[in-house]
Amino acid sequence: MIRIMGRRTVTSYIAWMLVSCLTVIGCSAEPSSNSSTSTDRQEAIALTISAAASMQDALNAIQIIYEENYPGNTLVYNFASSGSLQQQIEQGAPVDVFLSASPKQMNALEEKSLLLDGTRQDLLKNTIVLVTPLEQSAITSFDDLSKDVVTQLSIGEPNSVPAGQYSREVLESLGLYQSIQAKTVFAKNVRQVLSYVETGNVDAGLIYSTDANISEQVQIVETAPDDAHSPIVYPGAVIADSQHPAAATEFVQFLGTQEAIAIFIDYGFLPAAQ
Repeated sequence: MIRIMGRRTVTSYIAWMLVSCLTVIGCSAEPSSNSSTSTDRQEAIALTISAAASMQDALNAIQIIYEENYPGNTLVYNFASSGSLQQQIEQGAPVDVFLSASPKQMNALEEKSLLLDGTRQDLLKNTIVLVTPLEQSAITSFDDLSKDVVTQLSIGEPNSVPAGQYSREVLESLGLYQSIQAKTVFAKNVRQVLSYVETGNVDAGLIYSTDANISEQVQIVETAPDDAHSPIVYPGAVIADSQHPAAATEFVQFLGTQEAIAIFIDYGFLPAAQ
């Protein structure tokens, strides 16, 4: 026996059928746990980079292009003197990459097997300059540091700050170090030396040329001769305990690319190979 439905009943039946079909289609379209969408998704990686204070501005600029080239990866910087960073790493600080302003600190970590084998490379070079406040005119050379026109000058602490180590070498080479010790103010990193000169708290300071170039409040009086100090080389390496050794190795390699080197040059650094 055929049952005749009313118009409202037919309409309700058709609507029910449409909903059922859409539900089935929707369920079948959901990706399975084995689909490429879930397996291709990369985990976000945050790399901790302990870097010499003198590299701060250049590395901040490099961060932008690095994160564009490596979507999902981010850089977390820790800037300080290379000696302080070395101690932090030796004490177990979670670091992926170390960028030092001197081979000395990198050598110390390598001797303790704290670097990932095969990742160390020399990246950059720098120079030491004598700077004074912008409007100062009485100091015209390194020789003036021993004269009365200089009551205080600043350099980095030589045992922990590479710029301080190079500065002491320069002053010793010029026969000035002993005679000016009484008026020397030691700083915890090269940026603190720059700050002392900018604010007029000291009459002069010895810093990297790259740090002098970023300041509009100091002037370069004289550049130290290359043979007055040991070569200023910036090495980089991955730390052996890095949680992301592959990404960290790629970052160190990225710093040697033409794109990154061009930024370093803009900030006054020279390629280590030059």
